[in-house]
Amino acid sequence: MELPPPTVIVLASGRGERFLASGGTAHKLSALLGGRPVLEHTLAAVRESGLPWHLEDVGHPGMGDSIAAAVRATADAGGWLILPADLPLVQAATMRRIALALSQWQAVQPVHAGARGHPVGFAASNGAALMALAGPVGAVSVLRALRATNAVGEVEVDDAGVVTDIDTLDDLARAEALLLSRR
Repeated sequence: MELPPPTVIVLASGRGERFLASGGTAHKLSALLGGRPVLEHTLAAVRESGLPWHLEDVGHPGMGDSIAAAVRATADAGGWLILPADLPLVQAATMRRIALALSQWQAVQPVHAGARGHPVGFAASNGAALMALAGPVGAVSVLRALRATNAVGEVEVDDAGVVTDIDTLDDLARAEALLLSRR
């Protein structure tokens, strides 16, 4: 029996405090990038990927809690791609590549120019570990345990969007420049 495809979990529960502290006047996911809110860019790429997806935008104490809640809400998925919502330039093709690589690995992480990025893919067998997450750190502990058993694949991608997150106004300006260079 073939597993269903992995579900993209879009994490949009954070408070965006660093963005506000950098001078932002609204939540970073509402900040305009190329005339559209950051979150709209992220969701457009997710939709274009053709993969099932889940937006986790309920306030949680930390990223681990958000991931756990989203995995519980999509427990029948064939795995998960964890995508912070503040990566508006990640490409749909990258998500499809990560999803495809999950057939060979327990977890998959994209790498761009030597830097590891998101979305990080997790096979369905990691569901219990992801559902047990709590706190501010996210799925680092699950990924670390899988790396210790050589169960994590890295996929080199020509997609700077996997490492272009929006945490400050300077990050937003860099993302704007990257967006303009793609057009």
